[in-house]
This record gives sequence, structure tokens and C-alpha cells, in this order.
Amino acid sequence: MKQKYAYTISIAVVLFLFSFLIPISFAHGAEQAEPPPSISGGAGILIDASTGKVLYEKNAHTRMEPASTTKIMTAILALEKGNLSDVVTTGKQPTLADGTRIYLEEGEQLTLEQMLYGMMLNSGNDAAIAIAEHIGGSVEAFVEMMNEKAREIGAKDTTFVNPNGLPAKGHLTTAYDLALISRYALLNLPEFRKIVSTKTTEIPWQGQEFDRELINLNKLLWNYDGADGVKTGYTSTAGSTLVASATQNGWQLISVILKSDAINVWSDSIALLDYGFTNFKRKNILNGNTLIAEEKVQYGDSIGLLAKASFTTVLPKNSPAFTQKIVINPDIKAPVKKGETLGQVIFYQGNEKLGSVELIAANDVKRKIYTYWWFWIVSLLLIIYTPFRIMVGIRRYKRNKRQVRYVSYMKKYR
Repeated sequence: MKQKYAYTISIAVVLFLFSFLIPISFAHGAEQAEPPPSISGGAGILIDASTGKVLYEKNAHTRMEPASTTKIMTAILALEKGNLSDVVTTGKQPTLADGTRIYLEEGEQLTLEQMLYGMMLNSGNDAAIAIAEHIGGSVEAFVEMMNEKAREIGAKDTTFVNPNGLPAKGHLTTAYDLALISRYALLNLPEFRKIVSTKTTEIPWQGQEFDRELINLNKLLWNYDGADGVKTGYTSTAGSTLVASATQNGWQLISVILKSDAINVWSDSIALLDYGFTNFKRKNILNGNTLIAEEKVQYGDSIGLLAKASFTTVLPKNSPAFTQKIVINPDIKAPVKKGETLGQVIFYQGNEKLGSVELIAANDVKRKIYTYWWFWIVSLLLIIYTPFRIMVGIRRYKRNKRQVRYVSYMKKYR
């Protein structure tokens, strides 16, 4: 009896331990995604540079002051409208600029490239005005160019009033718009990438025995793995602002923080970048020029449908598998030209649409001649006309033959 009782107790203990340990083992075995960070800045966003996909946002579409992150747009226009070797002559207005400067003097000449380094590394407000006057002819004309470019990029909630970001009524943007503008610059302007990733450099200083030493105000370039841009900002009304970018394992992220303070703007940016690199992965789903389907073509031969471009997206780690849906234009009719868009392949994760790629014709498809309406009319006429011509020909042959015989007969009996 005692042995049976001891055996029952042993079973109970084992079951208790088993029920207690199993959940622990599962909890440790499952890789749980980290929750999004809590940032102290008034607004923030994190996007994938290559696709523009938003990975995190807080008040991302709320209009706020950008401070010196404005200079990202100034740099874009300078690089697109000017030449780096252009000589920029400083007028009077740049020398009157408030805030951070590189201490330009009226009449001082620097190349556009040197002005850009002075503006983007040391955040020279005077350099921004000098660039604006050189590119636009006047600050006012340049500001119009800035706003036009913002609309072109898709930054619809941005209004620029000056080229340097000093406080001005109506000078507003959003975290989302700044991310779009920065992404545009990083993807399209190699010289921009070079400038914003430069830690230190020197440019001439007129009237001095030494050059200007420029030190990039972006601290992340020194203390964050893979940091490669973009621009800091501060005014008393805007607070601390920062557009940051970093590349790890060939994958670049862009973060934006608005309305923060001198300490938290850095920790917020690091938190966003860490969150992105830790919890997401970039996945190449489709390679361009891949054969996706074969489709019948009315009035012609079948045609192959190719992916027009590659498709890469960013997904949470351990996320469910994606699905794809092929949508082909109905009633494809010949003739078809190579490269003509004939459909699309759409990618989903659950109910969320990840994106799509156009499907294009792999080759030309000519229309078969017998599919034209006039072909049958011509064929019918030929069917009717041909026997008629044959009969006429036979009659002529017989008539000619009789004539030949008659002539021969007449010659014989003359």
C-alpha cells in the first residue's frame, strides 16, 4: 500500500514539473518580436531606404518645424541644378545670417562643393543662403524651387520659406515628408551620400592663414554601426531634429525625429534604427525578367509574360509566408509588341498588399493573316474567280487549237 502511495506521489510530481517546464521551454524557443520603441520626440518615423516602406511611425504626418534638416532639400537642388566646380561668390545677405555659420565674408569665393560641405557638416546658415542665391538668383526664387521639388518628390505637407531652416512662419514639414526627401537624395545623388557620410574635412578660409575645419554635427557617424547620414537640426522653437541613416549588411534604413531635445534625439534615433535592424528583414521576392506565365493571345500565338522589375520588400522576422496573385489583362489580342504591359503580379501577406510588379510581353506577336475580316472576302473572291479564269483559259485553248487546225487544213489543200 505504501509503495502504491509513493508511486502516485511520484507521478504527480513529474506531471507538475512537466506542466511547469513545458511553457518555459516554448517561451524560450519562440523568437518573439520586440515591441516598437517609445520615443520622446514629438514625431518620428523609420523607413526602408530602398522601398520606402514604413516600419515605425509616430505623428508622422503632423506638420512641425524641420530646423536645419531643411538643408537636405537645399543640397538636392544644388546638386541637381549646379556643378560642384561652380564658383559661388558670397553676397551681403549670407553674411547677415543668424545661428550656425561658417563665417563667410562678402565677396568671398568658394566652389559649390565646398559650400555644400560647409552647409551639411557644420550646418552653415550663411552657406545655405549663398547656395540659394547662386542656384536660384535670389532666395525667394530658390524657395519656390524647393517647394516645387517637394511636390515632385511627394512631400505634399511641406512648405519651405527659407533655405536653411531658421524659424519662419509657415516653414513646416512632417517626419514622413522628410523621410521621403532624404530617401530621394540618398537613392539618386551619389555626391549627396558622400557629403553626409563625411565626418571631417577642410575648406579654404579667405583672409586666414589656416583652413576651415569642418566637423559633422551628426554624432551617430562616430558611435552607431553603419551610420552614413544625414542631417541634424536645432532651433529654440523646433527643438532638436535629426534625420539619420545607417546601412548594415547592405540594407539601409532612414529615421526621422522631430521636436525632441539635445539628448533624446540621439537615443530616439538609435532606438528606431535598432528596432528596424533587429526585428525586420529585407527579402527579395521576385527577380526582374522572370517568366511568370504563358497566356493565349487572340488572333496570334501564345506569349510569355515576364516580370518587368525585381520586387524586394521588408518583412517582420518570423512573419507568415506571403502569397501572390497573378492578374492578366482580359482578351489579349494580337498584334502585341515586346515589352507591352499585359498584367501584374500582386504580393500579399495576409490581407496586407505588399506591392506589385507589371507583367510585360516577352516578345512580339503578329496577328495571323487569316484572322482579318478582309482575308475571307478576298479568299471567297479568289475561290469564285479562279474556276472562272480556268474555264476561260480552257475555252481560249480549245478555240486556239481549232484555229490552228483550220489554218493547217487550208494550207494543205491550197
